[in-house]
Amino acid sequence: MKGNWWTIKIVLALGAMGLLYGFTLERNSKRKLSDLKVEFTDENSPFITLSTVNKLLIQNNDSLTSIAKETLVLKEMESRLLQNSMVRKAQVFVTVDGTLGAEIEQRNPIGRVSASPNYYVDEDGKKMPLSAVYAARVPLISGSSKNNFTELTPLLLKIRDDEFMRLGVVGLHLYSDGRVDLKMRKQEHKVIFGKLEHIERKFQNYKAFYHKAKKDKSLQEYRLVNLEFGNQVVATKK
Repeated sequence: MKGNWWTIKIVLALGAMGLLYGFTLERNSKRKLSDLKVEFTDENSPFITLSTVNKLLIQNNDSLTSIAKETLVLKEMESRLLQNSMVRKAQVFVTVDGTLGAEIEQRNPIGRVSASPNYYVDEDGKKMPLSAVYAARVPLISGSSKNNFTELTPLLLKIRDDEFMRLGVVGLHLYSDGRVDLKMRKQEHKVIFGKLEHIERKFQNYKAFYHKAKKDKSLQEYRLVNLEFGNQVVATKK
């Protein structure tokens, strides 16, 4: 009998805990939002304003404090953020204290195409519109392409990841046959890069030429530097 009494007490205690948990959960779901916190997880300057993010999260001109937590549909909020052309990834959540949080990863441009209108190529090789908030300092792309110049993505990524080339290359020109020319900062010579192959080797060849010519104080004497011939750099003087 004593054992049955302890069983009954345990069942009653568990039931009370369940009721308390359900009451707390219901009360918590009906709480109003108290704050909004947006975090950009990438290292880029903002291409999208906090005001724009807020409008995507809070619809129909509602005030933040008028929205109950139970009415939120977080997946819909994430979908609205992802529809913005500057957003690569988004995660929306609500904290226990009623803060609506959004973690946003922006798209990362690595080249800017000179067109009508101009646009970026991002690190995923996709076309990306310009931002009205911030202009990225990336190489300017010109020439001919049927694929929005996304074929240049491997070269643009290598340029971005190589400090010397990132600081030196200010422009790329793509020809219809797939060859590429590079325009260098503060240099009068044009670099004939050629086909999009052996990228790292060509970078090393150009660096070797540059440092030697700079040491000899002859950089300004050249008008063409051709990297198409294996390990050989063919430089043409003016």
